[in-house]
Amino acid sequence: MQRAAERQQRDRRDQREQRVKGLHRVLVCAAAVPVMLIAAGCSSDSGSDDAAAADSSAKASASASASASPSPTVQAAVYKSLPKPCKVLAKKTLEDLVPKAKSGKEGSSDDASTRGSCSWSSLDNNGVKGSQFRWLNVSLLRFDSDVTRGSGEELAQEYYQSQLQAARSVSGAKNTKSEPVAGVGDEATAVRYDLKKKEGSFKQETVVARIENVVVTLDYNGAGLAGEKTPSADTLNKLAQKAVKEAVAAVTAENGSGAVGTPSSTPSKSATKAPSASASKASSSPSKSASKKS
Repeated sequence: MQRAAERQQRDRRDQREQRVKGLHRVLVCAAAVPVMLIAAGCSSDSGSDDAAAADSSAKASASASASASPSPTVQAAVYKSLPKPCKVLAKKTLEDLVPKAKSGKEGSSDDASTRGSCSWSSLDNNGVKGSQFRWLNVSLLRFDSDVTRGSGEELAQEYYQSQLQAARSVSGAKNTKSEPVAGVGDEATAVRYDLKKKEGSFKQETVVARIENVVVTLDYNGAGLAGEKTPSADTLNKLAQKAVKEAVAAVTAENGSGAVGTPSSTPSKSATKAPSASASKASSSPSKSASKKS
């Protein structure tokens, strides 16, 4: 009986050991499951972060492309060249305005395609009966389009206004009047005034005309010297308007039928020059012109 009891105790001990080992295996497996889940979870989160980053980068690139501004453009200048300034008036017209002038004197220019001028001087000397003096100057200024400054036409409009302002504000001028001139280019205005000098009383006519991107300025004056009668302002005005019409027509003829502007973003070399600088080379100011008339 003692042996039987010993066997029963051994059997019970073995059973307990088997149960303990089984429970240990269960606990080990149970502990391994969360680790696997955590690892799987980390792997899943990493994939999501990479996808989110890629999506964010793609959206940023698309946004940058959409927000990029297009290259600036500006309407191209219509007229690309200028006629020779001393050839813009017909021989008959010159005979009417400056009857004793032998030839025109062309002004200096570093770019004949953008600026030019020509002047004529006439002195009809009648000895003791006095003399009739006439002086004529035609200046041409062409503007190219520039993406930073505007179209050639806009620049010409600004210069046109500045020329008129200068003609209306000549120092010492009296009886200044201005009037629009019909049928000349896109816009034209005639300014007249009297200017007293030691040589006599001068009658000044300045006509400024714009056609597209070109501005034509015509200065014409006359005086009766040594007791000769002062010329009629109306007569000078009529002759000046006739001459400026011919000058504008010469600009159109020089460019022919191909003078059609198209959008462009590439300004020409001459477009980088400021209008004021070009203007100073193209013609003298009205006050300077007056100084030449004597």
